[in-house]
Amino acid sequence: MLEIESPTSLCFRSNTTCNALLRELQKIWVDIGESDAEKDRMLMELEMECLQIYRRKVDEAANSKAKLHQSIVSIEAEIASLMAALGALNIHSPIKAEKGSKSLKEKLAAVTPLVEDLRLQKDERMKQFVDIKAQIEKMSGEISGYSDKLNKAMLGSLTLDEQDLTLRKLNEYQTHLRSLQKEKSDRLNKVLDYVNEVHSLCGVLGVDFGQTVSEVHPSLHRTDHEQSTNISDDTLDGLQHMIQKLKTERRVRFQKLKDVMGSLFELWNLMDTPQEERVKFERVSFVVRSSESDITEPNILSTETIEQVSAEVDCFNKLKSSRMNELVMKRRSELENLCRLTHIEPDTSTSLEKSTALIDSGLVDPSELLANIEVHINKIKEEAHSRKEIIDRIDRWLSACEEENWLEEYNQDETRYSAGRGGHVNLKHAERARITVNKIPSMVDNLIKKTLLWEDETQKSFLYDGVRLVSILEDYKLTRKQQEEEKKRYRDQKKMQDLLLKRRESIYGSRPSPRRINSVKKDALVPPTPRRNSAGATNTDIMTPRSYSSHRQNGFFKEVRRLSPAPLNFVSIPKEDSASTYNSVYGSEPDSALYN
Repeated sequence: MLEIESPTSLCFRSNTTCNALLRELQKIWVDIGESDAEKDRMLMELEMECLQIYRRKVDEAANSKAKLHQSIVSIEAEIASLMAALGALNIHSPIKAEKGSKSLKEKLAAVTPLVEDLRLQKDERMKQFVDIKAQIEKMSGEISGYSDKLNKAMLGSLTLDEQDLTLRKLNEYQTHLRSLQKEKSDRLNKVLDYVNEVHSLCGVLGVDFGQTVSEVHPSLHRTDHEQSTNISDDTLDGLQHMIQKLKTERRVRFQKLKDVMGSLFELWNLMDTPQEERVKFERVSFVVRSSESDITEPNILSTETIEQVSAEVDCFNKLKSSRMNELVMKRRSELENLCRLTHIEPDTSTSLEKSTALIDSGLVDPSELLANIEVHINKIKEEAHSRKEIIDRIDRWLSACEEENWLEEYNQDETRYSAGRGGHVNLKHAERARITVNKIPSMVDNLIKKTLLWEDETQKSFLYDGVRLVSILEDYKLTRKQQEEEKKRYRDQKKMQDLLLKRRESIYGSRPSPRRINSVKKDALVPPTPRRNSAGATNTDIMTPRSYSSHRQNGFFKEVRRLSPAPLNFVSIPKEDSASTYNSVYGSEPDSALYN
């Protein structure tokens, strides 16, 4: 390893060498015979050449120093720029840290690794920005549908600046990218939901799904994965419009199928179609009874299904025309049965006799007659619905009358208090019956009010089997009042007879013969069993709607419109016997207490 010489030793050795060469040159000049002037000139030229060489070397060293200094300054500027671009404010330059303590080359060697590291960081940061920006541009294009106007609006605030590569700027890009990713995910989920709904509707309607969604955008029904699903606003709007269109078509077809199935149901019921023939349309029948939004079965609302049901209806219509007479008779019987159950008088214009005569004469089309009967049936059903509350009250009233009848029979049973089997059950039944019977007057009054209110609302009379219900109720109240008065007279008469017997015992001091007493008791205290009408009413001549119906069925209903209450035959004492008893006790004793 060579040792580096100091400048002083190098200069001394250089001078020694020059002096030796100069002596050798002078010796040569002497040998040659050069003049002193020539020697001086040549020495002067030699000195000038040496100075030029030194000056050139000094200039070269100065230029090298300047270049080194300029390089250091440039590198410092680049470091400052990189640090500013990267936002690396916590990195300190080694040149400023040890300023003046090192040579330029040492300074340059110390700063070069830092600048190379910062350059690598910038390149890496730049790649991140470029990658994120590419993703943002791609997602923005997918969301905007690659519309230049919308794309520029979404990317207007994201211009890549190489002088601003800080982490804050990178976070802004990442935040924007995440927001676009979320929006893309939301849009993609919405598109998938719309596509699934379209698929369900197409399945119900029997429509080609691929062709339907391709009308909105081809990417919605792709066969490969090269083209991404379009999630632009136009696609979403197109899917919404297509869903509304399919729902409208579903609504129209559902109503059409419902109408056709309604006609088929009527024909089935009309023709008494067996269940075996209805099974093939059981699936359609179940769907029609459900709501429109609940229909999910494939092809249930397809045109083929509706055409099949329509063809079945046409077939039954042809069959119906051949059995029209039988159908008219059947529907008329149903009308009469419905009127009987609802206690409404049927229309006589379509009676069985008249209907048969009109059909046989050919004056009326059987289908028109059947339609007329159907109108009457619907009318009866509507009226029965409005009369339901009053009919229910009538049933409760009749039930109370039956309880009253049972209570009357129970009270006449002399063994009712015996400890026989079921006695306690009858006692409880009697208590409940008394409570119910006590409510009958209020039940009748409320029923009259309800009936009058119904008549005011409907502007017609409430007829019960052809008789105005209010008239029936008023007659019932009147008859009940008369019978209450008759019972009161009976109780007064019984008290009078008891008083006569006591007065007789007090006057004559003896009791009448047992035979006479038994005769009186038998005649006065044990009433005969009251006569009851066919409806089983409580009192003898009280007329209820059932008794009116019974009279009407026996053929003399119109003649009993006016009730004729007969006095109750609770006391079976002949008039002559009462008078003779009275005269025998009081007639011969004018001074008795009865006259006083």
